[in-house]
Amino acid sequence: MKQNKIPDTLTYPHAKTAQMLFDALQTSTHGLTSKEAKVRLEIYGPNMLDEAKQNLFLLFLSQFQSPLVYVLVIAAVLSFVLGNLHEGVIIFTIVVVNAAIGFWQEIKALTSIEALKKLTENRTKVKRDNAVIALSSYELVPGDVAVLSEGDIIPADIRLFQTYSVFIDESILTGESIPTHKDANLVLAEDSLPYELSNIALSGTTMTKGKAEGVVIFTGESSYLASIADKVKERSPQSPLTKALGIFGKKYISILSVLIVLTAVLALWRGGEFVEVIYLVIAESVSAVPEGLPIAVTLVLTIGAMALSLKKVYIKHLPSAQTLGSATVIATDKTGTITQGKLEVKEVFLLHETLSKTISALANESTQGKGDPMDTALEDWVGETYEETRLKYPRITIYPFDVKYRLMASSNMVENEQIISVKGAFESLMQLATNKEDFEKLQSAHDKMANDGMRVIALGSGQYGGDEIEEWKIEITGLVGFLDPPKAGVAKAVQIAQNAGIKVIMITGDNLLTALAVAKSVHIYKEGDMALEGNVLSQMDDKMLESLLPRITVLARVLPEHKYRIVKILQKMGETVAVTGDGVNDVPAIKAADLGISMGDGSDAAKSTAKMVLADNNLSVIVDAIRQGRTIAGNIRKTIYFLVSTGLDEVILITSAILMSLPLPLYPVQILWINLVSDSALDKTFPFMKEEENVMNRPPAKIHEQIIGLTQFLRIIYTALVVSMGALFLYVWMLEHQGKETAVSTLFSAFVFATWMNGLQSIKEYEPFFKNIKKSLRINPYIFYGIFIGIVLHISAIYLFPEVFHTLPLDGTSMMMIGVLSVWVFGMIELRKWTEYLWSRRQPT
Repeated sequence: MKQNKIPDTLTYPHAKTAQMLFDALQTSTHGLTSKEAKVRLEIYGPNMLDEAKQNLFLLFLSQFQSPLVYVLVIAAVLSFVLGNLHEGVIIFTIVVVNAAIGFWQEIKALTSIEALKKLTENRTKVKRDNAVIALSSYELVPGDVAVLSEGDIIPADIRLFQTYSVFIDESILTGESIPTHKDANLVLAEDSLPYELSNIALSGTTMTKGKAEGVVIFTGESSYLASIADKVKERSPQSPLTKALGIFGKKYISILSVLIVLTAVLALWRGGEFVEVIYLVIAESVSAVPEGLPIAVTLVLTIGAMALSLKKVYIKHLPSAQTLGSATVIATDKTGTITQGKLEVKEVFLLHETLSKTISALANESTQGKGDPMDTALEDWVGETYEETRLKYPRITIYPFDVKYRLMASSNMVENEQIISVKGAFESLMQLATNKEDFEKLQSAHDKMANDGMRVIALGSGQYGGDEIEEWKIEITGLVGFLDPPKAGVAKAVQIAQNAGIKVIMITGDNLLTALAVAKSVHIYKEGDMALEGNVLSQMDDKMLESLLPRITVLARVLPEHKYRIVKILQKMGETVAVTGDGVNDVPAIKAADLGISMGDGSDAAKSTAKMVLADNNLSVIVDAIRQGRTIAGNIRKTIYFLVSTGLDEVILITSAILMSLPLPLYPVQILWINLVSDSALDKTFPFMKEEENVMNRPPAKIHEQIIGLTQFLRIIYTALVVSMGALFLYVWMLEHQGKETAVSTLFSAFVFATWMNGLQSIKEYEPFFKNIKKSLRINPYIFYGIFIGIVLHISAIYLFPEVFHTLPLDGTSMMMIGVLSVWVFGMIELRKWTEYLWSRRQPT
C-alpha cells in the first residue's frame, strides 16, 4: 500500500545533520540499490502530484444550480404549454449554452494541477548501485542520492550534503527575486521558514550556479510543492456577478411568486373560471420572466472582454470581466508588476569613479546583457566602455563567488602589472582593505543605501598577492546600490486606484527594506501604514491579522500559504480581492481570489489557474482594466434595470386589469413579442454603451448592490408603475371609446413604444437625458438603430400578421394614444431623474 506520510524521523530535516538523515533513511552517500529503490517506490508511490478525479457529469449538472436558471427553465416549460415551441427551444438553448461555458471553464481550471506536475517532470541524475545514472524524476524515492548541477530543475525536496558555490532560484516558490545561496554544512533551527532553508533544495526550483549532492527526503505529495498544489484543488469562489445574479434571482422569484399567487387567488375569489385563472398565471409568468437576460448579460461580458483584449488583457472566464469592476483590494506582487523585473544601479558612492567602473567591468561575468542580475546591471552602468575595458585588460584568473568571504574577483593584466579586482559585501572587503581612513564615510553611505532598500556591494582593487583571499591587500574604491525600479505609470495607477476606493497591497518574497523602498516610491506605503514580514505573520492568529489588515499595505518575505491566508481573511472581511502573480508560489492565492490575474510570461501553473492573463505585466494595465470592468458592471446593471422593469410593468398591468374585472389587456403572443422582439431590439445594444462618467471617481459597489440595490429597486418599481398605470389608463379609455379589439391592438403598439422610451432613458443612470443632450446621444448611438429595426419589425407584425398578433390597422386615435403614452413614460422618468439629480447636488460632499 502506497503512503505519503512523513516518518517522524524525517521531520525538520534542515535541523538535522546529513548523517542523521542517512541513518533515518537507511542510505549513504553512495545511494540506494536498484532493488531497494523498487521496494520504496511501491511504498511511497511515484514522485508526482496526485490529481483528484472529477465526475464530469456531476460537474456539468452543477452548472444548472442557479435561481435564474430555474426561472428560465420554468419559462421554457410554460412556452411549451402555450404551444410556442420556437421560444421554448430558444430558452433551453440559452440555458444549455451558458452551462456549457461554465463547464468548460471548470475543465480549464483542472489543468492547473497538470501544469504543477510538469515542474518536476524531467530526468534526474542519481546514484544507484554505486554508479551515477539518469532516470525519470517520477522514479525518485526517499533515500536516493541526487547529483545536481547548474540548470537542473530540483525534482524533490532534497537535503544537501555537498555544495560547491550553489545558488538556487526559488522565486517560483517564495517570490524572492535573487537566487538563494545554499550551504550543506549548515544545521538550522526547527522553526526555519521555507525561504530560510539554506541546506535544502525544494522541489520545482532551479539551480542557477554550482553543483551539489543531496539525499532525497520528500517526494510526491509530501513535498513542499504539493502543499501548494493541495490549495489549487479547492474550488474558486463565485464571481461577484454570479453571487449578485443569485441574490437577484432569489428575490425576484419571491416577489413574482407572491404577486402571481395573489392575483390568482383574487381572480378565483371574484368568480373567475379555474382554467382562465391558470391561463392568466401562465400569461403573467411568461411576461415576468426576463428570457433575454442571460444572453444580454453574456453579450455585455463578451463585448467587454473583447474591449479588454485590445488592451492586452485576456479574459478566460467571462464573469471576470465584471469582477474587475467590483474589486475593492488589489493584492499585487512586486517584481515584474510594480517593478521592471531587473536590477539597475540606483545610487553610487565613489572614491575613485574611473577605477570603480574598471573594477565593475573586470570583476564581472555578464556578456551582452546576459548573466547574473547584478553583473548585467553593472554592465549597463559602465556603459560603452565595458567591452573595451575587458579587452584592454585581459583576464588571467576568475575567482567565483566565495561563500565564506562573500565576494568574487578577477585578476587581470593592467599596464603590465597583475591586478586583482574585487566586488562583494562591504563588511567582507573591509577585512582586506588598507584605506581604513575612508571606512567611516563608506559605512555611512552603505547604511543609507541599505536603509533605502537597496542591495549594496563594495568595489576594490589591489596588486595580486596570490590565490589565498585572506592574503589580498586592496583599496575600497566605492559602493554601488542596486534596486529593481518601478515601471513608468505605476505610481499614477496606484493613485487612481486609491481614489476609486480600491486598496493596493504589495505582497512579495523580497526583504522588507527593499519592499518598503519600492512601495514608498509608488505611494502604496504611506505614513501611518503598516508593513509585516512573513515570520511575524506566522505567529498571528486570524483574529489579530484581521484587525491589522486595514492598515497593512506591504507584506514581505511572504510564503504561498501566507498569501493564500491573507486573501481568505480579506474575503471574510467582505472584500472583493484581485490577486496578481506569475509563479507557482502565487497559485494558491490566485485560485482563492475573486479574480486571479496571471502574467503572460508567468508559469504555466499560474496562467492555467488565473481567470485573466495580462500580456503587459504592469499594474497600470490592471487599473485601466478595472475602469473597463466598472463600465461593464454599469452596462449589466442598466440591462437588468431595463429588462426587469419592462417585465414587471406587464405583470402590474395584467394584475390591475384582472382586479378591475377588465378583459386581458394583452394576449400571450403579444407579451412574447414584447419580451423577445421589442426588448431585444434594444438590450442587444447595451453592451456597446460607453462610460457614462468617470467611473473611477466612485467607490466600488457592494455585491448585493451590483445588480439591484435599494435605489435601483425603487427605480424599477417607479418605472413599472409609470408604464403600467399609463397603459392601464389608455386601455380603459380605449375600451370605453373604441371597443376591446381596438383597445388591445392599440395598447400592444403603445406598450412597445413605451418600452423603447424606457430603453432610451436606461442609457444614463446618474443624470437626466436632457442634461448634456450630446452625451446622451453619444453614449449608445446603436440604440437608435435598434429602435429603427424594432419599428420595422413591429409594423410588419401589425400589417403582415394581424391574425397572429390580434392587431388592427392603426388609425389617428390609436396613433395619438401611442404618442401620449410614449411622452408620459419618457417624461415621468425624466422628472424622476431631475429630482434625483437636483437632490444629490444639494447634499454635502
